[in-house]
Amino acid sequence: MDSTTAPRLEAKVLYRRLDSLFGALDSELPPRRLMESFLEDAFQTLRGDLRLQAGIAYGEGRDSFSLVKTVGRLDRTPADGFDAQVKPAALVLQHGVYIFADPDHDEAPPRFGLVPRRPVAAVVVGQRPKRYVLFFLLADGWVREELDFALNTVRTALGSRLMEDRALGSLEQAAEIQQSLLLDEPPAFAGFELAARSRPAEEVGGDFFDFAVFDEDMLGLSIGDASGHGLPAALLVRDVVTGLRMGLERDLKIAHVFTKLNRVIHRSTLSSRFVSVFYGELERNGNLIYVNAGHQPPLLFDAGKDRVIELSTGGTVIGPLPEVRFHRGMAYLRPGDLLVMCTDGILERRAPDGTFFGEERLREVVRQKRGAGASAILEAIFAAAEAFGASRAWEDDATVVVVLRQA
Repeated sequence: MDSTTAPRLEAKVLYRRLDSLFGALDSELPPRRLMESFLEDAFQTLRGDLRLQAGIAYGEGRDSFSLVKTVGRLDRTPADGFDAQVKPAALVLQHGVYIFADPDHDEAPPRFGLVPRRPVAAVVVGQRPKRYVLFFLLADGWVREELDFALNTVRTALGSRLMEDRALGSLEQAAEIQQSLLLDEPPAFAGFELAARSRPAEEVGGDFFDFAVFDEDMLGLSIGDASGHGLPAALLVRDVVTGLRMGLERDLKIAHVFTKLNRVIHRSTLSSRFVSVFYGELERNGNLIYVNAGHQPPLLFDAGKDRVIELSTGGTVIGPLPEVRFHRGMAYLRPGDLLVMCTDGILERRAPDGTFFGEERLREVVRQKRGAGASAILEAIFAAAEAFGASRAWEDDATVVVVLRQA
């Protein structure tokens, strides 16, 4: 069974490794070769983190699933195929992700010709009639929560990749989706100065920002980063922005709205893999209620003291898990205080030697420009990151939102 004493892997570290893994996939490969390549790379990248002993891939045929690929240490040769109607297979295909934690009581390993008395995790990728099933034999010390997170992410990401060739739109359609969502400029909100910009690394990016003026006393603001690029990322951004706009229009209990939004995104089959989102409701008196769903914590620069507060309360990223609970955080912007929100494209901008721009450089740019307005601070951040990368092409989408409470 899963170990409760094994060291826990930080969720953000895990999904960064997963995103890097997906980003390295060759989209030109045919589906079967893509699955073979992914199984090899996933096993090598995640075997230590997720305690994987071996991996097996099966592909769907006309009447059954046949063996595609094996990696790692197998004490016996797996079955050449299996019938989808057999109970263990039916459980996997029904749930999409299934962990056979106790083989002495579960029917999984013997029926699939795998090693008896070892826990097995399985994930289904793709849609009928071209599904694939990946099995992973688990070594001692595995953690259910980490496996569940990783396999749900794998299911969504690879499913999206396999569907890209059959997707309903082209890159131009994705660009239209994105442009229809991004505001040309922030709205006016009395007592505050707002500035925002999003710069995609390719024709279409996965970053977004949004503002919603509920009334003269409350402003909704958000920033997010969907993993991946192109149409899947654009679709995910569309779903998240639309979901926030609709849900928060009716229900101001933002933690509850995020829980419902996560369920919707998790069920989506045409979207990308996951998205980090920060959403806050700012009142004219400076009160800020927010939820941070796995996003880079926004920085609140205190005008009266030489300190910076990170707004990190919330929960994990949206999408990989079917049920996630979120918590509200609270902050206060005094006159002169400054809130800076950004995506990883700024912080992970690389110098020619591979060094990251990083949060400390971001803080220093803001400190040097504290006397300027929100727009000037925004310009300074992008200019500093551009120069740090020696004006080379951006490797990731970059978005910044600046909120200044006027003195």
